[in-house]
Amino acid sequence: MNAPSRRRPPHDDPPPAAPVADFFTTHRAGLGAIAVIAAAVVGGWQLWESSADAVRANADAVLFPDAIELHGVAPWVRGDLKAEALRNASLDGGLPLDDPELPQRLERAFAMHPWVRQVERVTLREPAAAAIDVRCREPVAMIGVPGGLLAVDGEGVVLPSADFTAEAAAEYPRVVNVQSSPLGVEGSRWGDPLVHEAAAVAAAIGPDWKRSRLRELRAADTPRGRVWELVGPEGRTIRFGSPPGQEQAGEPAAAVKIGRLRTLAAEPAGTDPVDLSQEPAPTGGSG
Repeated sequence: MNAPSRRRPPHDDPPPAAPVADFFTTHRAGLGAIAVIAAAVVGGWQLWESSADAVRANADAVLFPDAIELHGVAPWVRGDLKAEALRNASLDGGLPLDDPELPQRLERAFAMHPWVRQVERVTLREPAAAAIDVRCREPVAMIGVPGGLLAVDGEGVVLPSADFTAEAAAEYPRVVNVQSSPLGVEGSRWGDPLVHEAAAVAAAIGPDWKRSRLRELRAADTPRGRVWELVGPEGRTIRFGSPPGQEQAGEPAAAVKIGRLRTLAAEPAGTDPVDLSQEPAPTGGSG
């Protein structure tokens, strides 16, 4: 008689691993690296924020535009030369004082402004300040162009005409019959010898232009070459002659011409033409 077979005691099979737990078990190394990177990013951001706050709070380490003093701005410059120079050079934010090229950067920024003839000095001061000395270009004439007037200095450099009102522009000699346009931007020479000559004549006459009640400056062609004429009250023509330094043989120097122009200004206004490029005829006779 066969013995009855023994039954194995029933037992439960282990439950399958949860999908999430299995994922973490399989990718434990990768997830650890991600956690390290995330912690580094968060920590770096917090460090940057704290450092940035410290830099912003430490005004002694940064040069701000308000701490820059600008000296030598001429009274005829109506715009904010300092703000324009810093903005055009992208230096209108805080400038780190530990930048070894900070003086050169400031000098270049102001030297590029069309009103600045020369940057004479850049001085850094403690704790966080700077002083900049400039010499400005001086307007001497207005060049008539289609649609308006363009200001130039004595070398024919084009100036920011937006700084001139109609009343201010009327104080300067008006150069007529110029057919060219500036070859460059404001702050560069016009590029036309005619304009450069006119600017030299206007600069030589200077304040005597207004004293003589002159209105226009124009070029005239003669057998001996181009000469310059001044138009005075009642359309009176005063021939100035060649530009300063380009006088023809026997032509008086510019200083002599201007001396005669002052004499004319002191006399009653006349209408007869005057030629300053010729020596005056002797007056008087023997007794």
